[in-house]
Amino acid sequence: MRRTAAVLTVLLCALPVLAGCGDDTEARPASGDDSTTTINIEFSGGSVTPKGKRVEVKAGEPVQLVVKADEPGELHVHSTPEKELPYGEGTTTLTLKIDQPGVVDVESHDLDVIVVQLEVS
Repeated sequence: MRRTAAVLTVLLCALPVLAGCGDDTEARPASGDDSTTTINIEFSGGSVTPKGKRVEVKAGEPVQLVVKADEPGELHVHSTPEKELPYGEGTTTLTLKIDQPGVVDVESHDLDVIVVQLEVS
C-alpha cells in the first residue's frame, strides 16, 4: 500500500511537468504553486541535459528536480549542508530547499559534470 501511494505521489507531481510544452530543460514554476521551481533533467546514453545551465531560485523555497534517466544514479548538491539525491531508472521527482544565498552546483559525479547551477537569492 505504501509503495502504491509513493508511486501515485510521484506520478501526480510529475504530471504538470509532463503535460507542459516547450524545452524540456526549462525551469519554471510548478502548476498551482508559484513558489516552486521545477527543473527537468535527462540522463541518456552517458550524457545529461541541461549541462551547467544557471537557474534563479529563491532561498527557502522548494525546487523540484524531475529526473528522467535510463539508469539509476545520484545527484550531488553542493550546498551547506551538502545533499546526495539518488534517483532511479525512469522518472524521479526530487525536492530540495536551499536556505543560503549564493550559487549551488548540482552535479553528477559519475559523469563528472555540473548538471545545473542554482543561483539562490
